[in-house]
Amino acid sequence: MDDLVAGLLAGKVRPLAKAITVVENDRPGKRELLKKIYPQTGNAYLLGITGPPGAGKSTLTDKVIVKLRQQGKTVGVIAVDPSSPFSGGAILGDRIRMQQHALDDGVFIRSMATRSHLGGLSKSAVDVIHLMDAAGKDVIIIETVGVGQDEVDIVRIAKTTVVVMVPGLGDSVQIAKAGVMEIADVFAVNKADRDGSDKLISELRAMLDMVKNKEKPEIFRTIAVDDTGIDELVQGIYAHGDRVLETGLLRKKIVEIAESELRAYLLDTIMERSTNMASYEDVVKRVADKKITPMDGVDEIFIGLGLQKQN
Repeated sequence: MDDLVAGLLAGKVRPLAKAITVVENDRPGKRELLKKIYPQTGNAYLLGITGPPGAGKSTLTDKVIVKLRQQGKTVGVIAVDPSSPFSGGAILGDRIRMQQHALDDGVFIRSMATRSHLGGLSKSAVDVIHLMDAAGKDVIIIETVGVGQDEVDIVRIAKTTVVVMVPGLGDSVQIAKAGVMEIADVFAVNKADRDGSDKLISELRAMLDMVKNKEKPEIFRTIAVDDTGIDELVQGIYAHGDRVLETGLLRKKIVEIAESELRAYLLDTIMERSTNMASYEDVVKRVADKKITPMDGVDEIFIGLGLQKQN
């Protein structure tokens, strides 16, 4: 374990990959590993990139990686895919367009499943962020498929979240869905050479005018396939990060992330211990048969766990 941690903290690729496998698969030593690297985390710039399918997120992410590498920054990428209901694995695998970076030791890309669970935030994804952070990655990009609740919860932990929109996908619905207005720090209207891009930007601005008590996100036009607008987008990302630092919001974000992690582990731990109880299935059956309420069932489970019964 000490050799693995030393290699990870030295920024070596193989120990990082091995450590991620330990964490993702809950292998022995996971807790010790995370405990040893945790004090070395908190230095990376966490960048969330999300948006509806078909918005060109992977192409845009690829172009952002190129710009960051040109600036001499090392990059970690977590590509979060929906979980397969059968295997639990990531359906899409590592994004094909980003594989040009496979031979670059300054870029580490990992595809992960959301692994459905209560609480929304994938604790495995957050643990992998910590590992990449401890390995010295300057920027960690969290790219998600879609704007469902799992994805929204995951990108909430980012310092800056880019929401990628594209004309022609039912624009108003895109914008309003899944709390996008609340999580967006920067908007990228991608494929901006398409008809309808001006209309989409106008709709965005109109909806932003209705959001109170929040800094209005900047909107950038991009055409990721030919690099148009990528420089401006990266500058906008860093400008937002600077404002977060200057206004003192960074500390608030750090506390929110810690609470999200704690909640995810708490819920998973309670569920794991509950389902391992001998009486758990009996409680479920009695709730299903309407013999007790779900609230009474929770009380019984809590008593079985040695926790105080709720009034």
